[in-house]
Amino acid sequence: MRQTYDVVVLGSGAAGLTAALAAAVEGGTVALYEKAELLGGTTALSGGTIWFPNNQPARAAGVEDSRERGLEYLASLSNGLILPELAEALVDGGPQFVDFLEANTELRLRLVEGYPDYHPEHPGGMPGGGRSIEPDFFSFVGMEEWVDRIAGDVRRMLIAESPLGGGTGFLTPEVLAEREEARIEGLGRALVGGLLRACLERGVHVATGSRGLRLLTDGGAVTGVEIETADGAQEVHAGAVVLATGGFEYDRALVRDFLRGPLTEPFGAPTDSGDGLRMAMRLGAQLGNMREAWWSPIVLYPGTRRDGGPNGLLASRERALPGAIMVNRYGRRFANEAANYNAIGGAFHRLDESKLDYLNVPAYMVFDRSTVDRFGVFGLPPGGELPDWVTRAGTLEELAGALGVPADELRATVERFNEHARAGVDPDFGRGESAFDRFPGGRMGDPESPFATLGPVETGPFYAVEVAISALGTKGGPRTDREGRVLDVDGDVIRGLYAAGNAMASPAGMVYGGAGATLAVAGVWGLYAGRAAVRDRAAVAPAGTP
Repeated sequence: MRQTYDVVVLGSGAAGLTAALAAAVEGGTVALYEKAELLGGTTALSGGTIWFPNNQPARAAGVEDSRERGLEYLASLSNGLILPELAEALVDGGPQFVDFLEANTELRLRLVEGYPDYHPEHPGGMPGGGRSIEPDFFSFVGMEEWVDRIAGDVRRMLIAESPLGGGTGFLTPEVLAEREEARIEGLGRALVGGLLRACLERGVHVATGSRGLRLLTDGGAVTGVEIETADGAQEVHAGAVVLATGGFEYDRALVRDFLRGPLTEPFGAPTDSGDGLRMAMRLGAQLGNMREAWWSPIVLYPGTRRDGGPNGLLASRERALPGAIMVNRYGRRFANEAANYNAIGGAFHRLDESKLDYLNVPAYMVFDRSTVDRFGVFGLPPGGELPDWVTRAGTLEELAGALGVPADELRATVERFNEHARAGVDPDFGRGESAFDRFPGGRMGDPESPFATLGPVETGPFYAVEVAISALGTKGGPRTDREGRVLDVDGDVIRGLYAAGNAMASPAGMVYGGAGATLAVAGVWGLYAGRAAVRDRAAVAPAGTP
């Protein structure tokens, strides 16, 4: 039987689900195919935070921001890699996306109070926060058949309740029981659940275990896609196809050929292996931003996730806490440990011009007992017992031996850091000068004090974990216009082909503006692409034309 839809969407993260819902809202018949057996992609693994300048929840809370200020901020970080028209589309699309969710889903977005931009001292930046918002709680009641088919762990809290958002990260047994009974979740799975429910209610056909292999074309226009399923390959015909397949970080050849530096261990959805990129390349798509990723140093620990990916932690909060530093294999600090994870990724790409070797791979986070006792680390309460995969030693020299780094260098590095940390300064890397640096520790103390992030490493026992350079996803792919239409190498639109999220050339260039910037691109271009896929077709043919 010939399967025909107005729009086919490949991928079920925020970009794909939003595109499918937007196309359905426009009146199109829609099918969404997900390569994995679990839905949600990297979105389901995330904190669900979304970064939008001039957003409605912030305005309602009295935060002063503007479109112009958001554009100024992005331009200040651009380094020539952000196209101004796409920056405008991103900033303009944020409030549109918030309105779209409110009008078409049960999701409601709320402000994560006080969360600074990642570079808040840059022109247009927001040191006091106001641009990071998150989905409020979502109940999976009525979605019992889907709840276990979504990737990620069940987390019945908000970012605002986590240590990073100012909470403890722990729920009382009574609150947890209440939320379990109501099947309430927060974070990324809440965002996926709300979008998925809305798609299902709009009649979107959703299939898992269905991989897009190649695009079907006629006269230069995309007319469908060949899908690989457990029952074999099948052709699905459509008036438009939206690529929302994620990035290519799990394909070692593509990583080698395109990314600017090492990516030790990918961390997003394991299905992010460049399927959409290859499909677009076969049609002569123009590529952009291929060297960039949403870089993120991670701490790996034993085992695998439900989706088959590695277990790991971003550890952004831990490395920014007093009493913690990072060193390379030479036992030396090499970066501001409290910087945002995308920016600090660049420090892992520093090449020794003589040895042609990456100086800071591998790296280690070193911390002392005072950090554990005061703040708690790796999801444990203050004073908690650390897991076996954390290296420990009674002295710094013993710790250096266990890590294989020079003991004299590690001792000298710690002594220099301690001397300055006690004075509240970091002349080497400027740690503590930015409001963002002070945010993780400052949520439990004084966010204006440099001591929110600076504190000596001096109280034994001492601990260390290896820090690998990873990415939440790659940022390169086919170039699109501001509506998500894919462009060919001559800059002309490839009719019937659209892209969104990490499958497209990111409009953010090398920039990570603030917490939730990945989902901002996914949501905005999912909305744009799904909407345009139906409107463009309606402009040239009667609705429902095969």
